[in-house]
Amino acid sequence: MAIRVRSRFHARGKARSPATLASVIAMLAWKIAVESIKRMRTAQFDIDLGLSYFDYVCEQMAFLAHVADRIAYRLVDADQRAAFTRALALRLADVVEDNAEMLLMPTATGACRQHFLEVFNHAGSDYADFSYGSAGPDFGFRRCFADRLRGAVPEKDHLWITDQVMEIEVPEAVALLEKTLPSLFVPADETEGRPRRERLSGD
Repeated sequence: MAIRVRSRFHARGKARSPATLASVIAMLAWKIAVESIKRMRTAQFDIDLGLSYFDYVCEQMAFLAHVADRIAYRLVDADQRAAFTRALALRLADVVEDNAEMLLMPTATGACRQHFLEVFNHAGSDYADFSYGSAGPDFGFRRCFADRLRGAVPEKDHLWITDQVMEIEVPEAVALLEKTLPSLFVPADETEGRPRRERLSGD
């Protein structure tokens, strides 16, 4: 199923706050995570509602947040990037908390939010050793994500999850973020007035 991507705003010339950008990407990340689980189930991976589902969603959205951060590094200055990534992590934590009943057994208020932030921070430490280039996350980055997801599937699936994640799930997710983020960070009126060749080249 195709995921619709919101990459344009009607209000031109207005600065888009980190919170606004984060909300758009958080919504996209949630949709990507849900669609990823559907593909994984179709591929015969056992990801049941409850702890497995919760762990998978948290790891997937943390990965997407760090990919978005690497893309932001390419597009905006350091202060804008830091503000965006912080807002995104907090918004994703809210999304996890808001969907806690669907993801997991009822827990104390705020527990799921806090858990996601811990996953985000730990994942960031792991991914920091790897690169993100024109082709997306490098082999180590993708492999690290796959390794982190192993805990969300039964032991019988551990052998197969690496290929599924590295060859299918990561490319699908990264392509959507790469399609969306540049047009969100760069105002529409800045690109529409430029020659088409210049817009395509990214100069």
